[in-house]
Amino acid sequence: MDEATVNDTASGGAAAGRPRVVLGVSGGIAAYKACELLRRLTESGHDVRVVPTASALNFVGAATWSALSGHPVSTEVWTDVHEVPHVRIGQQADLVVVAPATADVLAKAAHGLADDLLTNTLLTARCPVVFAPAMHTEMWEHPATRENVSTLRSRGALVIEPASGRLTGVDTGKGRLPEPAELFEACRRVLARGGAATVADLAGRHVVVSAGGTREPLDPVRYLGNRSSGKQGYALARVAAARGARVTLIEANTGLPDPAGVDVVRVGTAVQLREAVLKAAADADAVVMAAAVADFRPAEYAGGKIKKKEGQDPAPLSLVRNPDILAEISADRANPGQVVVGFAAETDDVLANGREKLRRKGCDLLVVNEVGERKTFGSEQNEAVVLAADGGETPVPYGPKEALAEIVWDLVAPRL
Repeated sequence: MDEATVNDTASGGAAAGRPRVVLGVSGGIAAYKACELLRRLTESGHDVRVVPTASALNFVGAATWSALSGHPVSTEVWTDVHEVPHVRIGQQADLVVVAPATADVLAKAAHGLADDLLTNTLLTARCPVVFAPAMHTEMWEHPATRENVSTLRSRGALVIEPASGRLTGVDTGKGRLPEPAELFEACRRVLARGGAATVADLAGRHVVVSAGGTREPLDPVRYLGNRSSGKQGYALARVAAARGARVTLIEANTGLPDPAGVDVVRVGTAVQLREAVLKAAADADAVVMAAAVADFRPAEYAGGKIKKKEGQDPAPLSLVRNPDILAEISADRANPGQVVVGFAAETDDVLANGREKLRRKGCDLLVVNEVGERKTFGSEQNEAVVLAADGGETPVPYGPKEALAEIVWDLVAPRL
């Protein structure tokens, strides 16, 4: 740590009032993406110290990290040794995030090796630690890497699942660093939750979340749909990932970017959503049905566009029921103790209709909210009451959808 920062900290200056983040950068081609993560952290008021490995400097130079962070950059424990940086940096951090985290750094962290400033920092940190792995698919899937990841998670670290997509060269697969915007959201959620002991309370759990709104085709260009944006489901997925869960997000027609560390399955119709939920729920500890699933679909699909005929009214539209996915998975749980959460979007008699739906569906928790053209749909805010099968009621005041997501997982966790 540089002298100015030490003085600020000791005297209660600017650094003392800002969350201190250590951004570790290891030697992978994705190191360039960490520049964008650093920018988002600093611009949102965090005091960020970048600690790269020596190999990381082959991809992004020390001058770049220093200019973007406002702090000097070193890879060695011997720089400014009188300030004992190999101890102080980790001790004073509110969050340590390593992005990208190579297989080498994951292995060193899992085995407690400390041969440079970053690995020493990881050993001395007593704050939440987040790893964002990035490597080729074969390296990520290797038993040694998987065992190291399991070890780190068992100690309370949050190891974000890598994304799937284009890797170095022509290779494609799982191992891509999630986008910086989503990594920033994950870091923000971890910081908001506080101490290291509270971060990974869903570690080792597999949760399934549905989001968005299904579309039921009428002809090749038209469909029956709804106003759901999917933002509440995405908030649930992000928060669960930040709390250590393995998350499968089944999204219907949202167009939203994939949350960091979340496996995303894309569907269109209610029937497709049912198939994906049943498959994912087979080994899930909890299923949260936040998607707006169409109750009905057209009885017949027109193979060509339905034409408007001059002087003739359109033929009546015949509908058939879609499967009731929430009732089905509640009645036939894939695993003993599996927790099922439903959502009820109501326009009138909100609580009365919600209690009746909870009884009828048979789920453990039901999130009930009032919706309308200018309420909830597409908004970043939500207001709800979470009803429990045991009679409990938890009101959630108007606020960010992530706040509602936190409360839902607070209620799910003790039921697992």
